[in-house]
Amino acid sequence: MESDLSQAFQKELTCFICLSCLTDPVTITCGHSFCRACLHLSWEDTQLPVQCPMCREPSQKKSWRTNIVLKKLVSIVRKASLVKDLSSEEHKCVTHKVIKRIFCAENRIFLCQLCSNSHEHRGDRHCPIEAAAEDQMERILKQMASLWEKIQENQENIEAENRMTTLWMDYLTLQEEMIRTEYRKLHPLLCEEEEKHIESMRNEGQCVLEKLRTSEAMMIQKSKELREMYQELMAMSQEPYVVLLQGLDDIFRRSESMQLSMIHTIKPKLQAPPITGLTESYNHLQVPIFFDNVTMLHYKMNLFHAMRRLSFRPHHKDKSAGYAGFYFASWGSQSFISGKYYWEIKLNDSWDWAVGVCKYSWLRNRNQLIEPEGAFLLVCVKEDNDYSLLTTCPVFQHYIEKPLGRVGVFLDCEDGSLSFVNVAKSSLIYRYPPGTFNYPVWPFFSRGHMWGTWNPVL
Repeated sequence: MESDLSQAFQKELTCFICLSCLTDPVTITCGHSFCRACLHLSWEDTQLPVQCPMCREPSQKKSWRTNIVLKKLVSIVRKASLVKDLSSEEHKCVTHKVIKRIFCAENRIFLCQLCSNSHEHRGDRHCPIEAAAEDQMERILKQMASLWEKIQENQENIEAENRMTTLWMDYLTLQEEMIRTEYRKLHPLLCEEEEKHIESMRNEGQCVLEKLRTSEAMMIQKSKELREMYQELMAMSQEPYVVLLQGLDDIFRRSESMQLSMIHTIKPKLQAPPITGLTESYNHLQVPIFFDNVTMLHYKMNLFHAMRRLSFRPHHKDKSAGYAGFYFASWGSQSFISGKYYWEIKLNDSWDWAVGVCKYSWLRNRNQLIEPEGAFLLVCVKEDNDYSLLTTCPVFQHYIEKPLGRVGVFLDCEDGSLSFVNVAKSSLIYRYPPGTFNYPVWPFFSRGHMWGTWNPVL
């Protein structure tokens, strides 16, 4: 009877997937329990809803809490097994003929009570073997949890790099079309210079494309290594307690080293070729813009916050809680509904900035941070030593060098288009296509400093 009860108890604590004793047991919505790691690996490439490996009932989530009761029961069984293993003759103290129940952390050896109090071991760190085994198990589980996060991060990076490759090729095509259009407007006879600049851009783009593909290949290889390490830790977590106490420093070192050497995504940048006479062609259209309307923005309530999260943390938790600075928005004293106009904005040392035009209704909208409809802006956001350029309406990310000094804004109300120019390089950043808008628009300028000051200069 006692044997039958023990077998039934052991069966209930066995994972249906790996057929070993449950490790970090979790219970899913249908009530069945499995090792956390087994579910991670079983459901990793499966879209929601997932199915229970036992009853096939669908589940709408892949995150679970540890079943504390089951975990304690598993611990009791493992400790009982450890005591049984230690009661054998090979684990008895040769000197004192008693069972070794003490673990010496310094030398990673088992001692009896009398040996632990001896002069040789008195200064060492000791604890009961059962407690040492539990600590080692928790250390394995923490290492597995950390490694699994890295596996997921690496997979997201692979997907991001794959998307970036497609976006990069599309962006090169967009830039080529814009350069051709501008050249043919300004210099319809300079076909040779036009092709030279486009060829230079293509060569640069191809170099970046090769780097993206190499980076993705390295991430795929890294993914394989991370999973192998995770499975090695998983196998170790299923070993008896007596095995875990024999020393796992090497596997922990390898796991930690592997997590430190992650492959990061590449953020490509394109050096825009200068277009001869671009800024000069706009100079006769230059008008003075007076930004008389100034308002201060709260960081959490402005366009920059939304653009930064979109650009730098599309899949990860917001890490900008400690960000602090001053944000101001300003718009011109008059609107434009007809004609052609050009003005330049001096950026100075702005941390974040936005230039362009917008509808008056957008200026009065308190939700403009998340509703850029009606605002046609070139936005620059910075985080650490990196930056991103985006345009709004629709939000579109650009992979071109950040302009320094001044940004030129060319507004053509006749065909409803808007262009942004890197004045120092005489290069085109982006041009909204004709027909983008057909209503009055107001010049807009906003900037932020990390603990900076507001100083709008045209």
